[in-house]
Amino acid sequence: MKVAISCDHAAFHLKEAIRAHLEERGIPYHDFGIYAADEKRDYPYASFYACQAIQAGECDLGIVMCGTGVGVSMAANKMAGIRAACCSDYFSAKYTRAHNDANVLCMGERVVGAGLAIELADVFLDTPFEGGRHARRIAQIAAIEGGKLAPESIE
Repeated sequence: MKVAISCDHAAFHLKEAIRAHLEERGIPYHDFGIYAADEKRDYPYASFYACQAIQAGECDLGIVMCGTGVGVSMAANKMAGIRAACCSDYFSAKYTRAHNDANVLCMGERVVGAGLAIELADVFLDTPFEGGRHARRIAQIAAIEGGKLAPESIE
C-alpha cells in the first residue's frame, strides 16, 4: 500500500504529523506538499495532486487536509474514481472504508488535533472494504459518476 498525502496552507502542521506517523509505521507514501508553513496553496490543488496519483495507480489511498477537511473533500469527489470522506470521528473513518470503500480520507487541522488525526488515519488505512452487499452500492456510485444510474423501480 502506498498513500498519497497533501494539504493546503491551513493544514501544513497536520500533514507533517501524518507524514511522520506514516514513516514511524513504515507505510510508503508520496507527499504532494505543501512543504513549508509559509507556503501557500488553495485546497483544490491539494486534492488534485493526491487524487491524480490514485487515479494513475501510483498510490492506493490518500489523506488530504485543509482547514476543515470539507473543501478538500468537495474537490476530491469531483475526480473520477475518487470516493473521499471528510471524517472527524473514529466510527466514520472506519466505516467509510468498510462500507463505502472510500479511497481518500479528508481531515481539517482546525477541526481535529494531531493525536486524533493519527488515530483516524490508522483506522482508515487498516480497515479493509467488506464487499458483499456494500459492493452493489459502490457500483451505484460509479454509475452516478458515469451518468448511467437508472431510476429505482418501486414495486
